[in-house]
Amino acid sequence: MTSMKKPPDLYDVLIVGGGAAGLFCAAHLSGLRVAVLEKRERPARKLLMTGKGRCNLTNDCTRDEFLAAVARNPRFLYSAFSALSPQDIMRFFEERGVPLKVERGRRVFPASDSARDIVDALVNAARAAGADILTGEAESLLLEDGADGVRRVQGVRLSGGRELRAGATVIATGGMSFPATGSNGDGYRLAGEAGHTIVTPYPALTGLLTEPAYPQAAGLSLRNVNFTLFDRYKKCWSEVGEALFTHTGLSGPLALTASSLMDAARPKDYRIEIDLKPGLDSQALDRRILRDFSEAPNRDFGKSLGALLPRSLCPIVVDLCGVPPQRKVHEITREQRGALCAVIKAFPLAVRGLGSFEEAVITRGGVCVREVDPGSMRSKRAPGLFFAGEVLDVDALTGGYNLQIAFSTAYLAARSIRTAQDEGDCS
Repeated sequence: MTSMKKPPDLYDVLIVGGGAAGLFCAAHLSGLRVAVLEKRERPARKLLMTGKGRCNLTNDCTRDEFLAAVARNPRFLYSAFSALSPQDIMRFFEERGVPLKVERGRRVFPASDSARDIVDALVNAARAAGADILTGEAESLLLEDGADGVRRVQGVRLSGGRELRAGATVIATGGMSFPATGSNGDGYRLAGEAGHTIVTPYPALTGLLTEPAYPQAAGLSLRNVNFTLFDRYKKCWSEVGEALFTHTGLSGPLALTASSLMDAARPKDYRIEIDLKPGLDSQALDRRILRDFSEAPNRDFGKSLGALLPRSLCPIVVDLCGVPPQRKVHEITREQRGALCAVIKAFPLAVRGLGSFEEAVITRGGVCVREVDPGSMRSKRAPGLFFAGEVLDVDALTGGYNLQIAFSTAYLAARSIRTAQDEGDCS
């Protein structure tokens, strides 16, 4: 990475944040003097962690499918998505020597299964466009009153006191998820200095804390189960997929999606029912249980479910259905089998909270999109300021959509800045 020993003080564009959005924005500003300011020694550290190190970089979907997967403010992204589609992103990486593959749910990954290939391609593209990648931390925006009395962003002041000036400044700092990678909410503070409203940030695509939690089942992965989320008494979402028991509740794709669909300010209003056997209706499940019981009629009920359910889940289900575990299965009544079927078809969990920012994939909340021009990513509050990526109050479900948001908003910001530079106006 280029050091900050003697960087130029004056740039055409200053991008605060060296993640996916910041690097992609820089890659599309060739011909301009561009600096990417990254607080860590290496850029895009968070990107290395996405998709468990594999980097689900986009989703090979249509515009309408993409917008349907955006949990908050999808209309704001219409112009950005129109400017840069998932297919455009796929071409960008393939043209730079990164073969891709499309997996279940049309999730797109590098063929190597290595996020490093995506990071290297972004860094190389930014450098090829002539961008300086600098190490430093933005302490505050440089705000100056123009002749018209409007305060304009002129760059940033670094934590050491040095000033970097630019005609256009892009805040692409990300949110607050995975703070160890440098995502600590700095972008919200900088945006606030420029007069922007910050919608309260919450963890998103994170695990769920449940009551009760079942630490004895921690690590158990449930596949092909039906996960239903209720808001108080109203069913609000249901899907078949995978979930994972943790020491404090649930994780896995279904739990992560549920966390983004909930009102984060009132998680305790939600509850979950998991159908452990969605392929069997209650009558078919009862017949299956009777068949299992008939094979060992003198077996204790507490030891009779091993062929039907994962071993670590059996004592939990036995306890929930209220049948004494020492009772012989030939003594189990129809009503008791009904109670067992009810638990298996609607395994109950109450939500008591969301996982932390440390484990969240993304952040929900951020810079209020009503204060940002959706056609350019330009601030409506402060001339000279643009936004890209997770710092904005837009987020989506799992499947590569959030990185696509970062790329599309970054591209639109770059295109808008280039147009403004050509016209001699970045305001």
